[in-house]
Amino acid sequence: MIGARDMAFPKLNAIAFWLNPPAGALVLASFLFGGSQSGWTAYPPLSVVTANTAQTMWILAIVLVGTSSILGSLNFVVTIWKMKVPSMKWDQLPLFCWAIMATSLLALVSTPVLAAGLVLLLFDINFGTSFFKPDAGGNVVIYQHLFWFYSHPAVYLMILPIFGIISEVIPVHARKPIFGYKAIAYSSLAICLVGLFVWVHHMFTSGTPGWMRMFFTVSTLIVAVPTGVKVFSWVATLWGGKIRYTSAMLFAVGLLMMFVLGGIGGVTLGNAPFDVHVHDTYYVVAHFHYVLFGGSVFGIYAGIYHWFPKMTGRMLNETLGKIHFVLTFIGTNLTFLPMHELGLQGMPRRVAMYDPQFTALNELCTIGAYILGISVLPFVLNILWSWVGGAKAGDNPWDALSLEWTTASPPMVENWEELPIVTHGPYEYGMNGRSPHPEDAAVTKVGV
Repeated sequence: MIGARDMAFPKLNAIAFWLNPPAGALVLASFLFGGSQSGWTAYPPLSVVTANTAQTMWILAIVLVGTSSILGSLNFVVTIWKMKVPSMKWDQLPLFCWAIMATSLLALVSTPVLAAGLVLLLFDINFGTSFFKPDAGGNVVIYQHLFWFYSHPAVYLMILPIFGIISEVIPVHARKPIFGYKAIAYSSLAICLVGLFVWVHHMFTSGTPGWMRMFFTVSTLIVAVPTGVKVFSWVATLWGGKIRYTSAMLFAVGLLMMFVLGGIGGVTLGNAPFDVHVHDTYYVVAHFHYVLFGGSVFGIYAGIYHWFPKMTGRMLNETLGKIHFVLTFIGTNLTFLPMHELGLQGMPRRVAMYDPQFTALNELCTIGAYILGISVLPFVLNILWSWVGGAKAGDNPWDALSLEWTTASPPMVENWEELPIVTHGPYEYGMNGRSPHPEDAAVTKVGV
């Protein structure tokens, strides 16, 4: 997308990747030793009291994944900053690349904090220290601060790349220039910055003082502003466009609806009085999944349908793609929408059995979950069938204008025989749904 032949540090890229399999193996192997007993947050004192080999393995796995994230993020930042072709100006950089750069910067700042907290926890469990042991002068709330300083930005680490995907999919399939290019680009950086100052809204019930609740309520509401800028820009791009309802576009539009619903729930949870009322209830589960399933997963599906022809040289089947979308859309809403009401009625998270008054809504959620499971089948079938026998895609089946569509499908090793020169931006469609440039391409080729 930026005209580079490879990542800035290919070996570092490989190291970042190969740190993940041993981390996964450690987590899976921990079940052989009883498994972690303290949940995904590993809050002390429970994680220390139930200290065992499994908890130690879990900590080491997360540290390995975090190290991979740090190395990968460094590689992305350097690659985007230093290796885009010289003719590509910053206001011609694809919005996906802006999103990845913001994500990488956020990961570089926040991930080491989680790693530090986990290492201290590891010492408490194995070496007799008392950083988080209340009976020995430690402070469990400090761990929560270290944990959430990373774990709330982690939500943005999962959704910012998806914002970048949607910013690529919508203008191509609406045949219209992206509305507010600079606003979308800079709002990614704004989310990166403001997202570092919202973590305490996860801790409003942890004895936080009033001034802290007020500060983090305000900061949480502020972070909704750059996100709203993006949503407005995407809707404005769709308005009046020559929309092609491809599978990629359907998932992109579905994401808009889901994420707005989830975002409204996030705004309510950012207010301390309301958050205290619904803390640790199914309302939080509903909000979280509307944002990260209706957001991230829908966006990943949109990206796969959009770039599968470039990755494989084959087109996905649109009929199967639309069946996949309909089942996913229905399943998502049926699974997670009733959870808002369950949370408002007081049903807590993480319970093996619930009050019988919640039975009807939970049965709806279960039906939705089955539909979601079934929805994966046409997607997997589509991928396998199309990869082998799908229609040939050509180099640019969507008539897109960004650089990746100017090389072969699938791309050759190192992407280009000759490095491209950028002549105009990747979103400069004419109002008739075509490029305003006669050649209808983003680049001209010159000798290296």
